[in-house]
Amino acid sequence: MSVTSQAEIQRLLLPGARPGSGKATVITGPTASGKSALAIDMAMRRGLHIINADSRQVYHGIPIVTAMPTVGELAAVPHHIIDMLPLEAYYSAARFEADALQVARSEIDRCGEVLVCGGSMMYVDAFCHGIDDLPEVPDAIREATYADWQLHGDAWALDELGRLDPEYRAVVDPANMKRVVHALEIIRTSGATFTSLRTGRKRRRDFDIELIWIEMPRERLFGRIGARVDAMLAAGLEEEARSVYARRGLNSLNTVGLKEMFAWFDGSMDRATAIERIKKNTRVYAKKQITWHRRRLESLTG
Repeated sequence: MSVTSQAEIQRLLLPGARPGSGKATVITGPTASGKSALAIDMAMRRGLHIINADSRQVYHGIPIVTAMPTVGELAAVPHHIIDMLPLEAYYSAARFEADALQVARSEIDRCGEVLVCGGSMMYVDAFCHGIDDLPEVPDAIREATYADWQLHGDAWALDELGRLDPEYRAVVDPANMKRVVHALEIIRTSGATFTSLRTGRKRRRDFDIELIWIEMPRERLFGRIGARVDAMLAAGLEEEARSVYARRGLNSLNTVGLKEMFAWFDGSMDRATAIERIKKNTRVYAKKQITWHRRRLESLTG
């Protein structure tokens, strides 16, 4: 287990709607903190299955950049919602919520408990609390919105959101273009503002949820991030990136590790810069995960 004595395990229990109805243990934390190792160790000791809550590990073909569990680990512990979709497929937090709850209830019926492991913030929140009941975006609208964004760029998408829903534009992270474009998709589908459809209502599950967050000194975490990127390169990250480069416009490939490799292949940065940028952007992502966790704790305990 790679979580060392320098890591702190924080636990928070979210009671279910029915006492004694079983439990889901959700293991989360910043990238490279040792979530998977902890989950696999617990699963093997307790005979449990793991539900993946990493939004990129649902796809085939990119196991290195997504730090997917190894073939041996996947053979040792049954995993769900992982390595199951082609890169072209659409998947959302809403679909994850439905799929994960189905697996969780089945496993709780079988043995009383299930593990959930991952650091995708929307997926963890979707499982624990549910997400707003937004309309399903038709493929035609999704493809047209994505094409508009690719043609006109980030500034256009932010301006368009400001025109259609200034209230949401004022609070959305302008660096999170996936969220900006998704809001435009919802607005185009529903004819309503995204703000009007966001209730923020938390749902109580029919089983208990124990949240386990892995906390680690920042210097230690950043060292682990650097070591992970080096290990990915040694494992064949460049070759994996080249194998999907022709499809680089797909949303599934819009992820740290691939974007920087693609920039190197395009000639917009050299190899050394691309590698350092992967490490930097991974550190930025880890900081966002930590901020999200602190805000979630405030909302749950404040």
